[in-house]
Amino acid sequence: MIHRRFFSLDTQWNVVHVPERPNGFGVLVLGDKDHFVESSTSLWIQHGGRSQLLQCLQDEGYTVFYSNLYGRHWGSPEAYHLAKQLYHLVMKQEILNKRIHILAEGMGALLALQLMENDGNTFIRSAGLLNPCIDLHTHAEHEKNNKFFYKQFTKDLTQAYKVERKQVSKLIKEYPSVTELKSTLPVKIWTAPNASTHYPIAHSKKYELHREELHSPIMLSLYLPEKNYLFERSLLQFYKQHEKVL
Repeated sequence: MIHRRFFSLDTQWNVVHVPERPNGFGVLVLGDKDHFVESSTSLWIQHGGRSQLLQCLQDEGYTVFYSNLYGRHWGSPEAYHLAKQLYHLVMKQEILNKRIHILAEGMGALLALQLMENDGNTFIRSAGLLNPCIDLHTHAEHEKNNKFFYKQFTKDLTQAYKVERKQVSKLIKEYPSVTELKSTLPVKIWTAPNASTHYPIAHSKKYELHREELHSPIMLSLYLPEKNYLFERSLLQFYKQHEKVL
């Protein structure tokens, strides 16, 4: 029977989805702003499209795991360290290849990129990004166009990074830019051409150009917004392509 295991780690709920026939590979999900994990459920269980994708991954034998990560973390150090803790705990509890895949959505890409930069050679195999937020400074400039959204965004940052509101501007300014990223791990991005939050030109396209300059190109795929989670086959092909070397 396919089963789930919920547990608390540093006050945050986490879940591991174990397939009936594990293929030996794990997928760490890093969700967007609306992502959540509670004591017996999660967004990826309740949301139709995400649940379908989760089922698809399990049917292929992937062990999928993720954490609440303190809610709207925006790539905070606290969330980064908890993601690593979760990885090490799952590696102790499950029989998995130590190099895992990542599936990051929206804000979750900020953590994915940090993991790739700092720990990529140790335990990351590939990263699939969905409508990713890659440049925090660019996102902040975009949010300034709407006073309400920017107010919420700055509030999120004060809570996630444990700083005062007057320090937010400095925090955003000092956050690593796309051009500072050095990782050349395999990445594929799926993004909607008219994504309302993380515009492809400002995020995905900028990262694509930077990876070309590193002589390590990535794959960027556009899709229709109404088909956000109907890319299972493409995602599975991408993951399997990078499982040939254990």
